[in-house]
Formats: sequence, structure tokens, C-alpha cells
Amino acid sequence: MVFDKMGTTIIVSQKESSISVFFDNFKEKYETINSDNVIVDLTFFKELKTTQILKFLDISNEHRNSNKSFVLVSDVVSFEDIPEEICLVPTIQEAKDIIEMEEIERDLGL
Repeated sequence: MVFDKMGTTIIVSQKESSISVFFDNFKEKYETINSDNVIVDLTFFKELKTTQILKFLDISNEHRNSNKSFVLVSDVVSFEDIPEEICLVPTIQEAKDIIEMEEIERDLGL
């Protein structure tokens, strides 16, 4: 598992594993990154299902409730198939943009 920290944001990625192994590793390491904004890069996984994305729902809700951003990145699953509680975008740049907008909203108290 790779953690790439840029300011208050951490990009989490992993290659050469299955999505279930990635998720288990992520859950195990989550406590070490939960004070930052998180981008979970799933672009390595070319065969994702909506049910696999939904495994991140509880962590996403917990993270967002602590006033931090949590964004998943994948262009395999459509964001239209995912509940609103999960932020899913197709590129890392869009994830960074979402976090920037959410930080501005938090700073303004919106």
C-alpha cells in the first residue's frame, strides 16, 4: 500500500493485489491517516463492481462526519450507480478539485 501525502491530503493506492486485499489493508491502516483528507486511488483495478465500492461507505461516512474529505477514484464504476454519501470521481485531479472545494466550504462554514 502506497501513501502519498501532499499537504493535508493523502493519496492511497496499491498495485498488484485484489480489491478485497486492498480494502482489508486500507481498513487496517485507516487509523494512521484519518486526520487528513483522503483520496483512494482505485484506478489500478480495471474490473470493479458497485458492491466493491460500497465497502467503503462506512469509512467514507465516518471520515466525512469528522469534517475531512474522502474521495474514491475510479473510471470503471459510474458515480450514478453509487449512493450520494460516497464521492466517486474518474481522475485524481478531479479528486483534488473536490477536496479543494470542500475545504473552502468548511472554511466558510457552509
